[in-house]
Amino acid sequence: MSRHQLTPSHPGPGRSGPPSRRVPDQPPPDGAAYAGPSNGIGEAWLPEGAEEVLLVTSSAFLRAEVERIVAAAGAHLRVVADALEGGRYWDGAAAVLVGSDIRELPPRRRAPAVLVGLDGEGDSLWHLAAALGAERVAVLPDAAAWLADHLSRSRSPGPGGLILGVTGGCGGAGATTAAVWIAQAAAGMGARVLLVDGDPWGGGLELAIAAEESPGLRWPDLSEARGSIDPGQLSDSLPVSGGFSFLSWPASREQPLPVAAATTAGVLDAARRGYELVVVDIGRGTGPLQAYAWDCDRIMMLVPAQLKAAVAAVRLLQEFPPIEAALLLRGKPGAALDGSLISEAIGLPVQGRVPELRGVSAAMESGRLLDLGKRRSVRHFAAAVLDSLGDDLPTGELG
Repeated sequence: MSRHQLTPSHPGPGRSGPPSRRVPDQPPPDGAAYAGPSNGIGEAWLPEGAEEVLLVTSSAFLRAEVERIVAAAGAHLRVVADALEGGRYWDGAAAVLVGSDIRELPPRRRAPAVLVGLDGEGDSLWHLAAALGAERVAVLPDAAAWLADHLSRSRSPGPGGLILGVTGGCGGAGATTAAVWIAQAAAGMGARVLLVDGDPWGGGLELAIAAEESPGLRWPDLSEARGSIDPGQLSDSLPVSGGFSFLSWPASREQPLPVAAATTAGVLDAARRGYELVVVDIGRGTGPLQAYAWDCDRIMMLVPAQLKAAVAAVRLLQEFPPIEAALLLRGKPGAALDGSLISEAIGLPVQGRVPELRGVSAAMESGRLLDLGKRRSVRHFAAAVLDSLGDDLPTGELG
């Protein structure tokens, strides 16, 4: 299947599709509720019972952008200028959007689902989102189609899998190895699993599992995907190895093609709806964390039992989104820095210890990482990680 067959299930704002119905200077028809101006030109009507999306912002430009998106999602928009005014509507809204001009939330209110900002605001958006406790960041106008689809689904959420991010607390920690073994173990338990390569500069995760010749889509093939991606189409289009699907950057000498943030979010959302577990091998650094970590439900950071690695991990932790996180240790028991000391220094609990095996580097180079994943010590490590994820995965025993 080519990338052109992965098409949105509905057009996004500003793209082809039926225009908004506007009836200026007339009272609402029976069975309709006034939704406010859709773009500053006229008035839009929505069916009675449309759920309310709350936008907190004093920015007229941001308001105009969001109005069009909410109309495309089929919801009613309420706009307030500040968090204090929005407090009375906060808990009753189907979704809460907070503009990047807002710096504090009303007391004792749940965190906003999405922080909405504009292209050009840079890294400050992600730092603000972490401070406010936002679950997602939407950078407009690029993320307009994704936000419309997100709001549509938030009003009638369906079942979805869990997205687990794995990243290294320092360079060379072995996050790719751990991610592969976790995906392999979950597939062995009977779960539908997708392993995602989150590092475009890592040389291609497919090399580690000797799957570079496996037919299926890679990240560059999805660069033109927009809006909502059908999870069934995505699953049918991806290659399989070791019992799980994978989405890798190609193992080639060509410079990786950039994939828009909205596309990445759309792919991960489709993955959540199509798989029971999505394991994301997040490349280390601010860029990969911004691209992938904000769509994860949990993150596990792999840290060698070394002082320098622990210091680097503390720095990286400041870039994490406000979601549950834990440590995976790499090192032999009885090392100078044991698990309790590293946990205390970094401020995260230890969830598992990656076994020290001979030949891991050689196995990575030769594509035999899945062979090592069959060893008992590796299976026990992966089982401990999967057990920590709760009851969302099959509970079969690893043989």
